Amino acid sequence: EAEAVNNAAALWMRPRKEITEEQYKEFYHHVAHSFDEPWLTMHNKAEGRLEYTNLMFIPSSKPFDLFDPARKHGVKLYVKRVFITDDCSDLMPAWLRFVRGIVDSEDLPLNVSREMLQRNPVVSKIRTALVKRVLGELEKKSSKFPDDFAKFWESFGAVLKEGIYEDVTYRERLVKLLHCRSTATEELTTLSGYVERMKDGQEAIYYISGENLGSLQNSPQIEALVASGIEVLLFDDAVDEFWTSVVTEFEDKKLLSVTRGDIDLSNFVSERPEGKDIPDPELDAQIASLTGAFKLALGDNVKDVRVSERLTGSPVCLVADEGGMDIHLERLLKQQNQLQEMSKRILEINPKNDLIKSLAGIAKEKPSDPTLVGAAELLLDQARIIEGEVITDPISFAKRMTDMMSKALQKL
Repeated sequence: EAEAVNNAAALWMRPRKEITEEQYKEFYHHVAHSFDEPWLTMHNKAEGRLEYTNLMFIPSSKPFDLFDPARKHGVKLYVKRVFITDDCSDLMPAWLRFVRGIVDSEDLPLNVSREMLQRNPVVSKIRTALVKRVLGELEKKSSKFPDDFAKFWESFGAVLKEGIYEDVTYRERLVKLLHCRSTATEELTTLSGYVERMKDGQEAIYYISGENLGSLQNSPQIEALVASGIEVLLFDDAVDEFWTSVVTEFEDKKLLSVTRGDIDLSNFVSERPEGKDIPDPELDAQIASLTGAFKLALGDNVKDVRVSERLTGSPVCLVADEGGMDIHLERLLKQQNQLQEMSKRILEINPKNDLIKSLAGIAKEKPSDPTLVGAAELLLDQARIIEGEVITDPISFAKRMTDMMSKALQKL
């Protein structure tokens, strides 16, 4: 049944200059069923061909239902001070569901039904105006108060990223608002900030995605990039895997995942601490023998074994093929039963690593040495663990680890 609100209670009908900050806060607590402070208050009245008043708030902390699967927004619809519904999905997109407040329309009929609200042209126009209003306020905050905006992003950035993936209309504006972690700074950075810091000759924006920020910062896949002074963006929200599939460029710079395909850093090798590599034909021959031995030992467990350009310290890492699905995205889809089986990965080996060099010497002298088989399987499992995967045969892994340690101790 429709509930009428008298003008005294309808705070949004009063001019902004007559409303105190405390009154706004009290109304926010009432409409949002929350006890935090509003981070942003938006009180506007539209007049002309479309007449409505909105009083909306962005919370300062995450609402408890922010990641509820229903993804319902928190804006209530009124018509001429009469409450109509708090479940008008067309009034606000799901990627702005953290917004709390009310919209009071003068153009909709009082007897409007939920069915009439669906694809309603008045509701559609109000929605467009509300989204533009919210984005405009966020853009102002990002530009004028970056530290304050960074706090907002920590709470609601993952939700806004959903809009990058879902809403092509506002994708460009949302990408410009995007803030993320980086190897170059402890503060959040924008894509524009990244581009400004790009090295001469750098043609792409590099990123790595995963579930844990600490693991990403220490990932083997970014070693050579960091050593070359190239910044890598760190994406640790699940939604990052999806929006990066539709945003492939920014300011004419390609977005490239460091866990997929080849990475050419030949222009930046001289900037690494170790400098340029001195040609070593003998080592190259040994590495070639080791690569062949590892391919034979691992068989169908990997798609290929090759020398890495992205490793400087770690012995091995796993990467996806150039045209393949990103490793983290594939794992997410598998966890959600949207993928039957994982694709085979490429095992990259680091020719500068002491362990790899030792194994390469064995491979050159005795390609059939059983030590190479155990080492290949152990290193593959190690690479899988680093990627956050579960080892399929932990008993065999433990046995190989024990055997390898025993052989090492016998040589002391």
